[in-house]
Amino acid sequence: MEKRLNHTLENIALQKEGLRLTNVRFKNGLVPELDVTQARSLLRSTQSLVPRLEAQINRVQNALSILLGKAPGDLAVLLDKTKSALIPKAPAVVAVGAPVDLLRRRPDVKKAEYDAAAQSALIGVAKSKLYPQFTLIGNIGLSASSQGGAQSNNSEFGDLFSGSSVSYVVGPTINWSFLNYGRIKNQTRVEDARFQQLIINYQNTVLNAAREVEDSLDAFLKEKLAAAALTESVSNAEKSVSLATERYKSGLVSYQRVIDTQRFLVQQQDRATEAQGNIALHLVATYKALGGGWNTSQTGPNLAPDLVRQMKNRTDWGNILEAGQPKSTKPGSLHEK
Repeated sequence: MEKRLNHTLENIALQKEGLRLTNVRFKNGLVPELDVTQARSLLRSTQSLVPRLEAQINRVQNALSILLGKAPGDLAVLLDKTKSALIPKAPAVVAVGAPVDLLRRRPDVKKAEYDAAAQSALIGVAKSKLYPQFTLIGNIGLSASSQGGAQSNNSEFGDLFSGSSVSYVVGPTINWSFLNYGRIKNQTRVEDARFQQLIINYQNTVLNAAREVEDSLDAFLKEKLAAAALTESVSNAEKSVSLATERYKSGLVSYQRVIDTQRFLVQQQDRATEAQGNIALHLVATYKALGGGWNTSQTGPNLAPDLVRQMKNRTDWGNILEAGQPKSTKPGSLHEK
């Protein structure tokens, strides 16, 4: 949007010069007043785009500020004005790695996999109730005797740790719900049906992930072709504006031809900028669909240093907050189509 705003400001400067030119020619009686009104109308139409684009930019910056935990408006102070309008360039060769390995890093695929594995264990739990359960219970302790009765002060505890003082009770128990055999059998079938449902859900999740990867990668490649064509179109549109202006100065064409070329230039610049932005967005979507950036081997928190200090001041966390900081996962190597 910032690049679109820059293009709009450039076109406003160009159209102001066109309005100045038509005013001069009108005052000299070379062109009708219609040329002046058309030039002014085009200029005001282009100027109306500026506040809308600025409002959109402010909304995006405020959303990013909240995402970063800052107050709305703080991000604008941190942005480098010389670079903020630059659209990131995508590499000529995209490295996306082996899709099968990267797809397993997606949180939705991992969740579907773990859900199915957990449900598979529940089938065994339900099936185990069909068979007898044997349990061995018992207790062990020490006993001591006293001499002289309850009134005697000559209690003997010397044999407390002798072999004869050991006492124990051991016995098995058997639990078999054979009277509930039908209910248990049906419960096992229910767990198996749930497992099959989760297997299908896992398969659908993987297929949907593969579709997202293919769609994002295809959109990225096609958008690059569209951006190249639009960039050439913008170059020709700029040349058309220059030629039409020169021919208008010579009185060979009407100002309507100049207005048409300027309108087409604004349109093509906007489309080319949108295409360049879509290239970066589709590349990000491709890496996201492949699970890029997720590192399942790291389990530690990803906290800002200030938060770590605040938490340590309140509670003894030991080394938990420093260990296992997540690292970004770089994709592997698969050249673009």
